[in-house]
Amino acid sequence: MSKPANELILVLDFGGQYNQLIARRVREDHVYCEVHPNTMSLDAIREMAPKGIILTGGPNSVYREDSATCSPELFRLGIPVLGICYGSQLMAHLLDGTVETAPVSEYGKTEVEVTARGSKLFQNVSAKTICWMSHTDYIKEVPAGFTATAKTPVCPVAAMENAEARLYATQFHPEVMHTAEGKTMLKNFVYDVCGCQGDWKMDSFVKTTVAELKEKIGTGRALCALSGGVDSSVAAVLLSKAIGKQLTCVFVDHGLLRKNEGDEVEAVFGPDGPYDVNFIRVNAKDRFYAKLAGVTEPEKKRKIIGEEFIRVFEEEAKKIGAVDYLVQGTIYPDVIESGLGKSAVIKSHHNVGGLPDYVDFKEIVEPLRLLFKDEVRAVGRELGIPDYLVNRQPFPGPGLGIRIIGEVTEEKVKIVQEADAIYREEVAKAGADKGLGQYFAALTNMRSVGVMGDGRTYDYAIALRAVETSDFMTAESAQLPWEVLSTVTRRIVNEVKGVNRVLYDCTGKPPATIEWE
Repeated sequence: MSKPANELILVLDFGGQYNQLIARRVREDHVYCEVHPNTMSLDAIREMAPKGIILTGGPNSVYREDSATCSPELFRLGIPVLGICYGSQLMAHLLDGTVETAPVSEYGKTEVEVTARGSKLFQNVSAKTICWMSHTDYIKEVPAGFTATAKTPVCPVAAMENAEARLYATQFHPEVMHTAEGKTMLKNFVYDVCGCQGDWKMDSFVKTTVAELKEKIGTGRALCALSGGVDSSVAAVLLSKAIGKQLTCVFVDHGLLRKNEGDEVEAVFGPDGPYDVNFIRVNAKDRFYAKLAGVTEPEKKRKIIGEEFIRVFEEEAKKIGAVDYLVQGTIYPDVIESGLGKSAVIKSHHNVGGLPDYVDFKEIVEPLRLLFKDEVRAVGRELGIPDYLVNRQPFPGPGLGIRIIGEVTEEKVKIVQEADAIYREEVAKAGADKGLGQYFAALTNMRSVGVMGDGRTYDYAIALRAVETSDFMTAESAQLPWEVLSTVTRRIVNEVKGVNRVLYDCTGKPPATIEWE
């Protein structure tokens, strides 16, 4: 797919944990943004013609020989650059400033004093503002032509700039919510420094993408991997707008769905549903269970499920005749979390990092791979998809296979399905689902002693998870009412055979992921 907007901010990734969050913040200001590896060539950057470049944070010291770097010529392209944390130190280092181990490290919320009130980066920012620091090195001396524009009691260069060259840097992270006025700073960079106007809109994305899909697929046929979740549903409707009956939606019921979910998906996309699409439901529970037998390692489970998905689709494609394209609901966090440049592989998504080496289709089409979750929802609303489907909470492609710790068996699937159904029912009944990004039950691999009916039990523990998040890149554990958790616990222990203990997950993202595996 081509660049979906006229304006582009390019994020170069140096291994920072907030790389996609930077892109998300820029897009919130209606400016299109992509993340690319720090190894991207200068010629490739020139070809993309970005309005601005942002350098991410990273875990290393810039003065080490094996540290991630870029060409110093990047800063002479005439394109505005904003360096963040490691990116700020790299800018200083490559332009002959001095970066050293800081006498005092800074972590967490820190009061930063803005010392250059005329800086474009700090327009409408308070003279003293709370920012998020995370560094052991610091910029001791700024490069020639630069001035320090902000400081803390222990960090003399909390920000620096060369306004004439349009080079800016912050030691802190403006992209995280903990930086009180970080959104203002990023907007200042994007609009006032880079000169963006803000042409990134969902209506233009839909129009452009439908036209591109029509041209790309032509008279060919496409097979859509439909899970019934938000991403694949939006992808299916987007393709149906482009190619109509040339699209066949294949729903693979792998036996790892939530309770009654297979029937619910068929009710929406099947012959009695509101969408005029070719729909095939494949009941493949037994073959997935057989492939997963004895497998306990999370990444291996994901890859097995991903490959089996592809094999099922290939088989269905052969049954309906020649099919040129496989359509998937891959979104941008899937791509980044599955490994991009210097970023660590957090987990392989079944439709990205979990794909097998050989796929029997002419091409894989992923019309949403450049979008974040809330942008996908916006596309769904633009397409007229009902709110109850657009706002459905996310469900992983590998399904309950990654909400079951250890080996997947039919018995364990039944346990987690029943527990999850009870949990979701009680949370919704109490109205506690308002504001939750995701909530679900997972089956741990831990068994413990319990007492039920005056008898000893040795059964599984269920873990409950609920998070609040706007973008699914960071999340906080939700503080559900104790009476709701108490009711859920009582019902699960009483109604779900094989469970005698219920736990609540209080961990945020990071350090955890939202899913358990």
